[in-house]
Amino acid sequence: MRLTSKGRYAVRAILDLTFNSNGKPVRLQEISERQNISLHYLEQLFRRLRKGSVVKSVRGPGGGYVLSRSMDEITIKEVLTSVGENINPAKDLVGTGDLKSDTVEFVLTKTYFENLGVIMQEYLTTTSVGDLIRKARGQQELPKSASQLLKNTNPDVAKERTVS
Repeated sequence: MRLTSKGRYAVRAILDLTFNSNGKPVRLQEISERQNISLHYLEQLFRRLRKGSVVKSVRGPGGGYVLSRSMDEITIKEVLTSVGENINPAKDLVGTGDLKSDTVEFVLTKTYFENLGVIMQEYLTTTSVGDLIRKARGQQELPKSASQLLKNTNPDVAKERTVS
């Protein structure tokens, strides 16, 4: 699996949206400025995130984007797959017909990466946006701007629960 900027930016943008929404829509321009991500690129990502039912748009004055569901119901896997990330490390393993696929080494390698894919899928499926938000709130050593942001986040946005 090679996580591209598309996936990294999508997760960052969703976390920014979650931290800054306080139940209100967040404009992409604001996320763009805070995260230093091109507004045009964010528009493309959010179009896909909306189609993937991760976010919904709110029109009109004060409009922007909000999460489509609770932050605990949106998994990191959903965010990544919505923007088209390949999260399967064995997807392209078979390759072209000139590859010898009947060797012990090929079978062992293929099986290993298929198992890795299962573990990665499980991890991404069981990690929600809410898990990452709570993890960030529990960290002591955050940059000053992030620490201030976390202190100002509305506690009603996140239901506090212990993450094991």
